[in-house]
Amino acid sequence: MAANRTSREDRRRLARMEARKAFAAARAKRRRRDNLFAASAAVVVLALSVALQVAWFSSDPTAEDLELLRDQASVAELPDVPDPSVAEGKTFTGSLALGQGEIGVELDGNAAPQAVASFKTLADAGYFTGKDCHRLTATESTSVLQCGSPNGDGKADQDFLWGPVENTPADGFYPAGTIAVARGDDVMSHGTQFFIVYKDSTLTQETGGYTIMGKVTSGLDVLEAIASSGTASGETDGFPKDPVTINSFTLN
Repeated sequence: MAANRTSREDRRRLARMEARKAFAAARAKRRRRDNLFAASAAVVVLALSVALQVAWFSSDPTAEDLELLRDQASVAELPDVPDPSVAEGKTFTGSLALGQGEIGVELDGNAAPQAVASFKTLADAGYFTGKDCHRLTATESTSVLQCGSPNGDGKADQDFLWGPVENTPADGFYPAGTIAVARGDDVMSHGTQFFIVYKDSTLTQETGGYTIMGKVTSGLDVLEAIASSGTASGETDGFPKDPVTINSFTLN
């Protein structure tokens, strides 16, 4: 029995080591933005992922093992930042399916080609499935639901950043139904996060404003219902009291 336990732990240690190596290699390749080599790396990571799943599940994996596997899988699913030409001159329609209901959406590649190219690519890759909408604001001037953070904590993935700002209103007015890109203070800090305005809002333009990439075409009442529950803390800005998870994000 002792020998079996030692063997199993050895396999787990080896699996963890290989997974970390694959994780580091994939991130390094993605930083170089070399599409050819990035594609090869994705194949290698995928193959390793399958092998590790077989090894782990045949050796009674721990919670730590499973978490490491999820981290590794997230590396493979995040694509490179696409060229704006992916969306230039195009309009995409589709749906954002939340646990609370479905929202019809339309993204305009004429108005914001880089933003729409990025979110079309992310949606096609299945990136948003299972991601949370982690922030709900309900201040006098700002009523939005923000989604798409890699870990549901509002932090960006530093390997998927792009810019600059496109199609931002000079007066800072974002009407209800607006779909815009969230970012930090830097105009090159756009990433995987977006927000939907559920009530007419006026947002500060001090650092350049926010890229409007589309609009809600149906289901705004789903957002209004989520907002009516408020935040978990009871404050006007925080995690939604009614947890929001993206079941799917499709664009055609």
